Amino acid sequence: MLNKISVNGTELEYELRGTGAGEPVVLIHWGVGAKWAEPLLEQQALTSRYQLLSYHRAGFAGSGRLAGPPAMAAHAAHCHQLMRELGIARAHIVGHSSSAPVALQLALDAPDAVHTLTLMETARPAAPTDDERQFGTDVVLPAVQRYRAGDKAGAVDIFFRGVLGPDYRAALDRGLPGAFEQAVTDADAFFTQEMPAIQQWSFTEDDAHRIRQPVLAVMGTLSPVMFAERQKLLLHWLPNAEPLYLPGLTHLLHVQDPAAVAGGLAGFFARHPL
Repeated sequence: MLNKISVNGTELEYELRGTGAGEPVVLIHWGVGAKWAEPLLEQQALTSRYQLLSYHRAGFAGSGRLAGPPAMAAHAAHCHQLMRELGIARAHIVGHSSSAPVALQLALDAPDAVHTLTLMETARPAAPTDDERQFGTDVVLPAVQRYRAGDKAGAVDIFFRGVLGPDYRAALDRGLPGAFEQAVTDADAFFTQEMPAIQQWSFTEDDAHRIRQPVLAVMGTLSPVMFAERQKLLLHWLPNAEPLYLPGLTHLLHVQDPAAVAGGLAGFFARHPL
C-alpha cells in the first residue's frame, strides 16, 4: 500500500516494509521507471532485519511533478526531507544507475543523514569516457530521437537494449512484471528530467574525497564496459569503498537475482551498523 506525503511542496508516494525496529534503509529508484526497487522489498534477508523505505521520486508514477529545473540536488533534497518527515535521522542509502548520483549528492549535501552508501552501477560519476561517448551516439541519441518523434515505447526499448542487453525483455518481465510498461509511463520524466539532470550533474575527485561513509560498489560481471570503468574510478576516488561483483548478472542486477543483491546488501549493512 502506497502512502503519500508532501515534501518541499511536492507530493511523494512512498511505502515502508520490513521491521519497524530495524535500521532504516532507503531505496532510491533509478530513472527509467518507478517500480525498480520492488524486488528488494520482498527479500527476507532485508525485511527480517531492516526497515525499508521505497518511494517514487518527483515526476515518476503518482508522485507530483518536480518543481524548478531538473537537478540531482533537488532529488537529494526531497530524499532528505522525506526521511525527516518520517522520523528517519540517518540511514543506509541505496542507489542504482541514475539514482546513484542522487545518493552521492545526498551524502555531500546532508552527510549526517547517510550512514552507508550502496552504489549499484553508477551513472556518469565523471567526464564521459570514449565508451560512454560511443554509448551516447549509439543508444542515447537514437532513444531521444524516437522519444521526440512520439514513440515512447520505442525510445525505452532502444535505451534498455543498450544498457541491459539485447535480450533484456524476458528477464525483465520475469523478474519485475510491468516494469517495461511503467518505464513507458515514466518516459517523460526520464527523457525530460532525468537525462538533463545527469548531464548537468558535477561530481569530482575532490567531491568523492569528502564522502567518508562506508561505500559498497556493486557491479554485475556481464554489464557493459562503461560500468566497469565507473566502478574502477569510484573505488579509486572514494576513501572507504569496497566492491561487490555479482557473477553472471547484467545491469538488471536485483531484477535477475534479488536474493544475491539483498544478501550482499545485508552483509554490508551488518558490517557497518548504525
